[in-house]
Formats: sequence, C-alpha cells, structure tokens
Amino acid sequence: MDGADGAAPRTNSSADGQYGSACDTALSTLLAVAVYVLVKASLDGIRQWRARISVLVVGSGPIGLTAALVAVRTGKVLKLTVLDERYRTALLCRPQQIALDPRSVRFLLGLGVDFDNMEGCWHNEHFFTKIGVFQEYLLSILEQKKQKVDVKVHLGTKFTDEYLRRIPSGEWPRVIVVADGSCGDSCSVLGISSEYIVESCHAYGANATIERLDQRQVPTPEIRAHSLYFDLSAYGIDAIKEPRSSSQASAKPGFHLKIYGTFRNRYMALACTSADSKMMRFLRHTANSSIMKNIFHQSFNAYKTDIEPRLSELTLQRMQCSRKLFEIMLSHRRVCAAYIEGDNVAVTVEGEAARVLNFDTGCGVNLGMRGLESLGMFIYRTATAQDQNDVFEALSAKIQHSKQVAETFRQTGLATTMFE
Repeated sequence: MDGADGAAPRTNSSADGQYGSACDTALSTLLAVAVYVLVKASLDGIRQWRARISVLVVGSGPIGLTAALVAVRTGKVLKLTVLDERYRTALLCRPQQIALDPRSVRFLLGLGVDFDNMEGCWHNEHFFTKIGVFQEYLLSILEQKKQKVDVKVHLGTKFTDEYLRRIPSGEWPRVIVVADGSCGDSCSVLGISSEYIVESCHAYGANATIERLDQRQVPTPEIRAHSLYFDLSAYGIDAIKEPRSSSQASAKPGFHLKIYGTFRNRYMALACTSADSKMMRFLRHTANSSIMKNIFHQSFNAYKTDIEPRLSELTLQRMQCSRKLFEIMLSHRRVCAAYIEGDNVAVTVEGEAARVLNFDTGCGVNLGMRGLESLGMFIYRTATAQDQNDVFEALSAKIQHSKQVAETFRQTGLATTMFE
C-alpha cells in the first residue's frame, strides 16, 4: 500500500506536465496564426494601397472625359490613355448645348469640377453649357493631373484592331472604358455583342431643330410647357380634352413641350403619355408632314423667350422636324461589361454606347452620368483584385448597376426630363 501511495503523485505530475505542454503548443499555434493573419492583412493592405493599373478610355465626349476624370480620382490609376478619332478642333467647336441636372451637378462637384470657371448659366438648379466648353474644361483638368498620373490624350486616333496589335503584350490596359457614342464600333473591335434590348417608355414624341445664323451662340435655360392641346379641326380632329388613362395618372394630360439649346441652334421636344386619344392616334399615323411643322411653329412662337425673334415663314423653311409622333424607346446593350481572359482586361461600356434614347430631351448627358456613378468603385475593385473571381464580382456589380440605370430611366426618366 505504501508503494501505491507513493506512485500517485508521480502520475499526477506527469499529467500536469502533458497538459502544460499541450497548452504551450496551442498558445504557440494561436500566436503563430495571429501573427500570420496580422502580417497577411498588413501585406494585403500595403498591396491594395500600392495597387495601380492602366486604364484606356475610348471616346472624348462629355461622358468619355468624365469617365477619365473618375479614373484619375480613384487614386488607383498609374497610366490613363484617352482616344478619339476626332481632332481637337472638331471636338471643341460643337455648338450643341447640354443641361446638367442637380444630380449630375453634385456628381461632378465631387470630381472637383468648378462650375464658376466654366461658361454657362444656371436655372432651377440645372447648369447649361455648350458641349465644346464642357469638353475643353475637362481636358484642362486632365492636363493638370499629369503631375500625379501618366495621362495621354490621343485625338485623331481611332480605336481599331491595328491599334490593339501595336500594344506590347505586357502593357495592355487593365480596364477599358468604351464611351464612343451610339455610332461607335469599339465594342465590335473588342468582340462584345452588338445586341440591344429595346423597351418602350410608354410615351410618344417628336423633335424639331432650327438653325438661325443671325442669333447668339450662348448657353440658354430651357423652357417647358405642359397640358398643351392643338387645334386640328381643319383636319377633322376635335380638340377635346379627353380623360387620361388611370395607368398614366402620374403625368399631366395633353402634350408637353420643351424648348432648349442656344438661340442660334434651337431644339424642341414634344411628348405625351401613351393615352389612346383621337388626337394622338391622328398624329401618330398622319402622312402630312406639314402638320407637325405647324405644331412646332405655333408652339415655339407661343412659348419662346421675349428677347428672341419669332419664327417667320422664311425661317420656318430651315426647320427640320419629325414627320409624325413616334413611340419613345430606350435601347440598352444586352452585354454592357465583359472580361477578356487572355489579356486579363475588364471592359465596361458607358454613355450612349451602352444605352440610348430615340428621342432627344436635351438632357441625354445625365443618363450617361448615372452610369458613371459606379465606375470609380469598379476601377478600384479591379485594381485591388487578388484573383479573377474578384474581377468577376466587380464586373457583376457594374452590370447590375447599368441595368438599374436603364430600368429607372425607362420608368421615370421622361417624367423628370419632360413631364414635370
């Protein structure tokens, strides 16, 4: 019994030693894992902080140059190249006017745009300026960014297969932004499908334009008029104010008119909801092109500014307008972003190259600006991606946002640009 009593302490001491050794091993393992996680997080943080990529923007219109500014503002761009087949003179002499709505103004202010240093005018929180003025201002900002980013603007250079072949294999851009407009062919060069989804905006419209060389070429606020009806009794159509359908209860009845552009290049847009009235059916199917011209003539003289001349029979001959009402449709690309696997390039399509309306509201640039709201995050996520899956997630988010932009405009875009 004495021998048994003497062995017990040795057994307990051995167990305590094993337990202590196990604890030491666990603590050492835990400490090693913690150090590894900390070091990896630090290295990942340093890698993401230092990550810089090359970006190519195709198109130097308002959307293309804004996309370039978004890119350099991310802090993740080492080299930025802007291409456009047009030369500088052709770009900066464009007389068309653009209207930036309050949301686009806030977006551009966040990019460092100073509207006080740009020729234009304000009206109802909208900023009106000429396209050429806007482009020249953005080009000047990009010129200033050359101190921190390798910025190259190649005007008079077309984006083609030959251009791509001249790029050394290790110097391909990591991100390509296609913003060459609705008539550009850069997407086909990259092998992106040209298939569009065409959807109705549940409204009908017509456009008109007139150039008066004796008038000023200065930015001018737009004019809107609502609930208009036209006397078509000469054509057998009574001007009866027919009730609107319940599905269009959010819009005012009748026609909606907008006059915009400079005094020299005047534009008009006429739109109505798709209520099935006798007047609208007549204007949709008439073969008499003079009817729409007379409607625009009378509407302009009734709602023009007091300081500009009326349209006369002489100036009316220089008016071009739609022959009849047409259904307003929004077309947007089925494929608006893609990944070129062999070259590890992420592509996004912006502006009218991605989505375009067959009706000019004078506010089309804002639809393009909406798409750019997610571009900065897309470039950041692509630059800091650790693997291909991270790039795919960035592309997926960009695609979802692009679809959302198109659907939101289809549902409410005309309300904000024409009906309100």
